[in-house]
Amino acid sequence: MITHELRSWKSAETLPREGQLAWKIAEVAADAVAVTPEVTAMIINRVIDNASVAAASVARRPVASARAQALCHPMEPGATVFGLSPQTRVSPEWAAWANGTAVRELDFHDTFLAADYSHPGDNIPPVLAVAQHTGRSGADLIRGLATGYEIQINLVRGICLHEHKIDHIAHLGPSAAAGIGTLLNLPVETIYQAVQQALHVTTTTRQSRKGEISSWKAFAPAFAGKMAVEAVDRVMRGEGAPSPAWEGEDGFIAWLLSGPEARYQVPLPGKGEPKRAILDTYTKEHSAEYQSQALIDLARRMGPTVGDLSQISSIVIHTSHHTHYVIGTGANDPQKMDPKASRETLDHSIMFIFAVALEDGGWHHEKSYSPERAGRLATVALWQKISTMEDTEWTRRYHARDPKEKAFGGRVVITLKDGRIVEDSLALADAHPDGARPFLRENYVRKFLTLSDGVIATAEQQRFLDAAEALADLKPGDLCQLNFTTGADRLGSPHPHGIFDWS
Repeated sequence: MITHELRSWKSAETLPREGQLAWKIAEVAADAVAVTPEVTAMIINRVIDNASVAAASVARRPVASARAQALCHPMEPGATVFGLSPQTRVSPEWAAWANGTAVRELDFHDTFLAADYSHPGDNIPPVLAVAQHTGRSGADLIRGLATGYEIQINLVRGICLHEHKIDHIAHLGPSAAAGIGTLLNLPVETIYQAVQQALHVTTTTRQSRKGEISSWKAFAPAFAGKMAVEAVDRVMRGEGAPSPAWEGEDGFIAWLLSGPEARYQVPLPGKGEPKRAILDTYTKEHSAEYQSQALIDLARRMGPTVGDLSQISSIVIHTSHHTHYVIGTGANDPQKMDPKASRETLDHSIMFIFAVALEDGGWHHEKSYSPERAGRLATVALWQKISTMEDTEWTRRYHARDPKEKAFGGRVVITLKDGRIVEDSLALADAHPDGARPFLRENYVRKFLTLSDGVIATAEQQRFLDAAEALADLKPGDLCQLNFTTGADRLGSPHPHGIFDWS
């Protein structure tokens, strides 16, 4: 890996293209290095993982709305939409929109956390949609996805967006554009311009994940994927981008990050070096913010020790800065303590999540978020007793570069009314690659079968799994097999109409 230092440059200075981050990203994307077998296997796992959570969310209102919008833009050859027949094709940017929303709606797919955070599986819908539309092979798709993961993960390693209240889709737009560039074997110049356009049009504020969180949380990464497809299309037609997008005097670093004096270090593979970053990522066993994964596992471990939960006086979760200030009481969001809050808000409340997991001994992607479950009086009472506190050691471990040090959990101190204290800690979720029960292919398959049960017919489940596991051998034009079909009664009902289907 080569670490590239970034800073803001004045317009009067000369920063050659070859010295710009976008150009270096484009060089990585255009480098036709072979994908290793272990990376190929993990890409297949994540294709299955995305389909799992898309199946579970296919009837939810935001997903139905995105699908309805996509259907207003039919195209041949086009790309497929989750839930619909493979013969139903829409324009690739709208397929990326619909499928990206389905994948993100339940916040239940893969994750990578470093200087910033991400769900790199969000690269799959836009790259796959373009691959279907352009008749690419499974091997082509694997190359494109290896790039998408590589670029997003390394941007996340080097540039923190959260401290500047920028939504993390600002790393996703450039990575998806780079992945599409690899997929289509585009030249460095074209990818360079597309990456910069994608950054420019996908920089948004973090209010999408603050306060009263709405369905836009699911739409946001789908929007970034859609913008990436459009950016590549424009550049292929000869259009340019604001340059240099990161380093310019009025660019990303100077005004949206830490300013002209700031320095950032972004690692990227050298020429001929395999793209392996996907191997550093991890998926979710539970449908909740990643920082809650280990704490859900810890809650189900501590429950039997505590016994009668009505005897709890207080619960304090000692954890990282990020967990405390994003999903904990450090966020100062009253909505995080409100039983009537949206699912999206509850997903970002570790107080709610820990209370339910402690009571139920586990987590369910639908039942745990139901209004009836959130409003249960005993749960509300327990929920209000929970607070979080930043612990500098957990913050240090959260940001650690050494995999043996890195941790996303915390230490929980439960004080009972009789003065007794029950205390335990867990650094990593059980499903983490270094956790107690690391996810393997069989776990991804089980997750798909569980989440698609009652949604996808048994024969269709097996057909999809067979296609996904044979991804490397799929021929040009065969990528429509990575879609799944459900019955019309499983697709939910969007709002009657919008602008695109005005009547």
